[in-house]
Amino acid sequence: MNIAQLQQEILRLKKEKDVCVLAHSYQAREICEIADFTGDSYKLSVDASKVKNKTILMCGVRFMAETCKILSPEKTVLLAAPQAGCAMADQMDKELISQVKTMYPNHTVVAYINTTADLKTICDVCVTSSSAVKIVNNIENKDILFIPDCNLGAHVAKQCPDKNIKLLNGGCPIHACVNTDDVKKAKALYPEAELLVHPECVPEVCAMADYIGSTSGIMDYAVKSDKKEFIIGTEISIAEHLQYMCPDKTFHILSLKLICPNMKATTLVDVYNCLSGKGGEEIVLSENTIREAKRCIDEMIRLGE
Repeated sequence: MNIAQLQQEILRLKKEKDVCVLAHSYQAREICEIADFTGDSYKLSVDASKVKNKTILMCGVRFMAETCKILSPEKTVLLAAPQAGCAMADQMDKELISQVKTMYPNHTVVAYINTTADLKTICDVCVTSSSAVKIVNNIENKDILFIPDCNLGAHVAKQCPDKNIKLLNGGCPIHACVNTDDVKKAKALYPEAELLVHPECVPEVCAMADYIGSTSGIMDYAVKSDKKEFIIGTEISIAEHLQYMCPDKTFHILSLKLICPNMKATTLVDVYNCLSGKGGEEIVLSENTIREAKRCIDEMIRLGE
C-alpha cells in the first residue's frame, strides 16, 4: 500500500473499531492527517477524556499515553510505538525526587507534565509549558521545587521574581542542544525572520528570541502574526506543519539538531498495526498510581483557572 491507501485503511479501521486517534504536534504530517485530534500532550489528554470512544490510540510518547490513562482510567489507552519514550521524562524518578524533597521539605513540588505517572504521584502540582508561569504565580507558597526541566524552570523564574524557585539539572536534550551560534547563523541567513522558540531552549537562546512559548503558542503566534517569515526554534516538524497551514508565509528551522528520535519513532505503519491488533501496547496503571498522579493534574486545573 502507498501512503494514501494506508491512510484510508486506518480511517476505516478506527471507525470500525470505534478508536479515537491522538497525534502530538511533533508527529509526521501523514499521521496528523489521520488523527481525530492534534496538539500538545495536555490538550490531547483533555480531548481524549471528552470523547465517547472507549479506546484511545496515542501517537506520541509514553508519558503522554500515561496522562491520557490518568484522565480517562475507564478507557483502553494504546501507545502506537511502545519504544517511544521521552529522554526528559526518564531523567528523574520517584526515588530521586523523594530524596530531594527531604532536602527541601517546605517547597511545593511543581512537575512539568513531561514526567512519568509514577513520579507525578509524589508531586504537588503539574504544569504545561503554556500554563507554568500562571500556575506558579498562583501557588501560595513562595518556595518552589521545579522539575525536571531547568530551562523551562529558568523561564518561569524570570517571570515570577517573587518566588524562590529551586531547579535541578534536567531537561529536554533536544531543545537544550541549540546554542547562540545556531541562532546567529540562522539570523544571518534569514535577517527578516522573527525567531520563535520553546522555553525548553537554554536561557541564552531564549534571550535572543522574538517570542517564547509552547508548541501550540508558537503555532498560534505564527498563524496570527502579520509577519511573513519565521525561524522556528522547536522540533523541526512544527516548521513543516506551519508551512502547510500558512502557504503564504515562510518558515525556517533553527537547527537540524532539533529532531526528536522518540517522536519520530511512530510511523503510519505502527498506527495501522496497532489498529489491526498486531502492534502497539496497552497502557496499564494501578488504581493507586492513577489516583495519586491525578491529584497534581487536578491541582493544575484548579490553579490554572
